[in-house]
Amino acid sequence: MAEKNVLIVVGTLRKNGFNEQLAQRIEALLEGRANVSRLDYSALPLMNQDLEDPERAEVAAVREAVRQADGVWFVSPQYNASFPGHVKNLVDWLSRPLPGKGRDTAVSGGMRATVSGAGGRTATAEMRAALDALLAFVGAQVMTEKETGIALFGESWMSGTLTLSPEDEATLAAQADAFLEFIA
Repeated sequence: MAEKNVLIVVGTLRKNGFNEQLAQRIEALLEGRANVSRLDYSALPLMNQDLEDPERAEVAAVREAVRQADGVWFVSPQYNASFPGHVKNLVDWLSRPLPGKGRDTAVSGGMRATVSGAGGRTATAEMRAALDALLAFVGAQVMTEKETGIALFGESWMSGTLTLSPEDEATLAAQADAFLEFIA
């Protein structure tokens, strides 16, 4: 069986933020088991129906990357009990059909996705619930069980380095295994 294509969407804008470091851990867990790539959505304009037709190159590139993926793994911080606005903007663009081509051309429909995050004491629970709900609303098939939420404590906050407990490592590995089965 051919390796699956997993596309990682990192929701942090920080160069070496905790969720960037978490994405790197996920990539290491998937190495040799899937083709892993990152989605660069930094050039997406704010969602605006006036910008949909003709389709912009940066929007087309993001949509094509998602189309080519067997699964999309969102790795995001929690901002005010939800996900960052730029992640919402990305999902908004993915949920829009191609101009004049019909509703079923939205790339979010049928997209297989899962969510992880590292943050404060709630371990990004609110963000993951909100993003899961949004993804399901736009037609994605979301693997909500076995999601990983990492609660960062003093050591990580002081050093700026993601520190995972053995339980966190095991949970993340279980999510990777489950996601590969989910997208098979």
